[in-house]
Amino acid sequence: MKLRRARASAAVRRVNYATSPLLASRTPPLRSRFIVALVALAFLLLIGRAAYIQLIGTDFYQKEGEKRFAHTLQVQASRGRVLDRNGLVLASSVAVPSVWAIPKDFQADARERRELARLLHLPLAELEERLARSRNFAWLARQVDEPVWDAVKALGLKGVYEQREYKRRYPEGEAAAHVVGFTNIEEKGQEGIELRFDEALRGSDGSRTVVRDRLGRVVEDIGDKVEPTDGRDLQLSIDSKVQFFAYQRVRDAVQEHRARSGSVVVLDARSGEVLALANYPSFDPAQRKSMSGAQVRNRALTDVFEPGSTMKPFIAALALEKKLVTPETPIQTGPGRILVTGVPISDSHPHEVLTVAEVIQKSSNVGTVKMAMQMQPREMWELYTQVGFGQKPQIDFPGAVTGRLRPYKSWRPIEQATMSYGYGLSTSLLQLAQAYTVFAHDGELMPVSILRRDEPAAGQRVLSPATAAAVRRMLRMAAGPGGTAPKAQALGYSVGGKTGTARKQEGKGYTNRYRAWFVGLAPVADPRIVVAVMVDEPGKGVYYGGEIAAPVFSQVVQQTLRTLGVPPDLEVRPGIVNHSVPAEPESF
Repeated sequence: MKLRRARASAAVRRVNYATSPLLASRTPPLRSRFIVALVALAFLLLIGRAAYIQLIGTDFYQKEGEKRFAHTLQVQASRGRVLDRNGLVLASSVAVPSVWAIPKDFQADARERRELARLLHLPLAELEERLARSRNFAWLARQVDEPVWDAVKALGLKGVYEQREYKRRYPEGEAAAHVVGFTNIEEKGQEGIELRFDEALRGSDGSRTVVRDRLGRVVEDIGDKVEPTDGRDLQLSIDSKVQFFAYQRVRDAVQEHRARSGSVVVLDARSGEVLALANYPSFDPAQRKSMSGAQVRNRALTDVFEPGSTMKPFIAALALEKKLVTPETPIQTGPGRILVTGVPISDSHPHEVLTVAEVIQKSSNVGTVKMAMQMQPREMWELYTQVGFGQKPQIDFPGAVTGRLRPYKSWRPIEQATMSYGYGLSTSLLQLAQAYTVFAHDGELMPVSILRRDEPAAGQRVLSPATAAAVRRMLRMAAGPGGTAPKAQALGYSVGGKTGTARKQEGKGYTNRYRAWFVGLAPVADPRIVVAVMVDEPGKGVYYGGEIAAPVFSQVVQQTLRTLGVPPDLEVRPGIVNHSVPAEPESF
């Protein structure tokens, strides 16, 4: 063995590589140059590629790289609060947890999946469907309560995470729902003040660029952070106490009389500010899953109706202003019936001779028509227009309707007659309340506002102060003994107002369904508020405004004036307000 190895080693040492035919042969020049050229070209391509990436395509490749590790997160701005006139919160935003998952990382057995679905109030099938939509992200439940997230977190499921979002809260609930409105889950205004002032309340979101790991966790902030600009707070003219009480009273009236709906508007007679705007049925802005269109409709602004006898004081005011009558002028209303171009107009029962003041007190159709027919249609139309009928309300609120008032040139005599006692035109409850500020503010129509005013707005002169005062005295008679609404009397405060009752129109005729309303002011000598009440389709056989709407007016007036700190102008004695006094049957 050793001998064999020695011989092999000697043979290796005797090989002369320089004389090897394979190694001694020369490579052809073209081949070597080609190989060198290929190597040089490869280097040039690499250098060119590097130069392109580093110099020319830098932005593209940087963006592509950032997509794989850098993320721009939206920093949500806090939506502004909605406040009442005294600074109490009507709507605000609070940070709450939302639950999300990375489906490809989600791990849970059947029992854990059922428990997760139960905690999130989801059917198991819906939970599975959400997880199947995408491999990288899925919302499981948005804006849940803290205890819900705590229970989900306690399950310790892999791939389930939490993100903070803002959720809108509405402390006044149903009472202020039609004023404040609501937002959707993205905090975009959908109704009411939330919709009208959405841009101001929303503010502008900020952003931050971060590095996230594969589990979605933020591990580093990179770049500049843009701070969010929170929405500004909005202060309304609404008084939350007045709003709540008005809502309670109209709700009780609707339920007591089995009516279809009801509304109340309370205005500050000095400033035109809306102190309350309540509707029933209502809804909870925070719980809207079973909400219907009838609940959402802001009837005080969107529903129009023929105002009936509430128009009679305007005819008396115009007759006084034109010097056609005085409050004591006698008018023969017997035998309780009058023909206008062959069409009969009647009172509920005959009264014989009534003064102008008594025409309003007794709500006589005949007496009102006799005053109206002494005027030109243009004069009536101008007054109606000046107090806002047929005009779009100038209020920062969505959905306010115009109503209907036809041009006077198209009025026939019978139409002029019926319009004097409220048939043939239409108005909303807000328009009717605003129109009565003419009587409450010494002949000036006050512009209404849903926002708090620091300074009272200037009114528009329509009637003389003397005429307005004379009509207030008539309204006081209408709301007292011998009038159509003694149930409007308020403990400690003098009140004046006018009832309205009208059959509902259907097609070209009228049905046996009614609307009842009352609009008035208090205290009479120096009015502070105007209150309008409407109850739609009372269903217990009683439908007069003096029986249905006047008691609501009485209660709202008492509570509102006390809340505003208005001292009583009448001596307060037990039994001074007797709602058992019979009301004068209203002509309508």
